[in-house]
Amino acid sequence: MGFINKLFGKDQKEEVNMAQEPLKIGIILGSTRQGRLSPQVGEWVKKLADEREDASYEIVDIADYELPFLGTTDGTEPGIAGWNEKLASLDGFVFIVQEYNHSISGALKNALDFARDAWYNKAAGIVSYGSTGGARAAEHLRGILGELKVADVRTHPTLSLFLDFENGQNFTPQDLHHANITAMLDEVNEWSTALKTIRK
Repeated sequence: MGFINKLFGKDQKEEVNMAQEPLKIGIILGSTRQGRLSPQVGEWVKKLADEREDASYEIVDIADYELPFLGTTDGTEPGIAGWNEKLASLDGFVFIVQEYNHSISGALKNALDFARDAWYNKAAGIVSYGSTGGARAAEHLRGILGELKVADVRTHPTLSLFLDFENGQNFTPQDLHHANITAMLDEVNEWSTALKTIRK
């Protein structure tokens, strides 16, 4: 640390220490409906991520926070504060996104809107699924993330309801997706590390 003290000033030294702390990445399940498929996909992503041992990964389930609809509340529900606290504790995100009518689910949009500063200057990856791989939902999400100052990474694993889900229900991912998951997580971690140094 003596070398760092000489090489950097106090603020820069704190940034170096912050950047060296293990990253915390939340895998956000983007649906709350009964019979949803996102928990299967989220657990698969977490299993692959945990094998890397380069960050702390956790499932973050929107349903656990019982968020009301924005505009129908005075903001005092405990789930709102809990949701913001959880997001604030994380350095980056992986969104598990399903396509509803060519866009993201209402539950995910509502959850995105219930936080602001907690999103700022962080990175995110997207894993989507649907009849066309959820690509249109992912593109809508990218626009929203830009407004929330979240840097979404380029690599985007897309899962097909026809090829990666048996009978449209049981998740049976093709092996070819592993490389894309690895590349996406590489990018999320690189950007999360860089952005961590500019947050106060």
